[in-house]
Amino acid sequence: MGLFGRKRAGGRRGAAAADAEYLRDWAMVREGVEAFVEPRTTVTETTMVLVAKDGEWTRRRVTGPAGARALARSLRIPVYDAQIVGYPQRMRDHDARQRILRERERRRGLEELGGLG
Repeated sequence: MGLFGRKRAGGRRGAAAADAEYLRDWAMVREGVEAFVEPRTTVTETTMVLVAKDGEWTRRRVTGPAGARALARSLRIPVYDAQIVGYPQRMRDHDARQRILRERERRRGLEELGGLG
């Protein structure tokens, strides 16, 4: 058995179940969630991005496009092909707000340290 063989044997199935559970849990506690399926690339497996009504989002691997659609159906949320429709503006707006908040916190921390900044 190769150096990484033991870790891979069955490990992906467990990871896939954990990723699906995470997505399910994430969607259940947020409003207006939509799913965006991202295709497999040479670097990453198929992934699903969930975007809430306020723009908060998360991304996890899924077992493929069919698995992503099945998960979205089980959650009763709309599912889109990210390559075709892109991502909602609210996702970018959320990221921009988070950057501003992080910068404010950084500056506040520097001020508390004695005005460094």
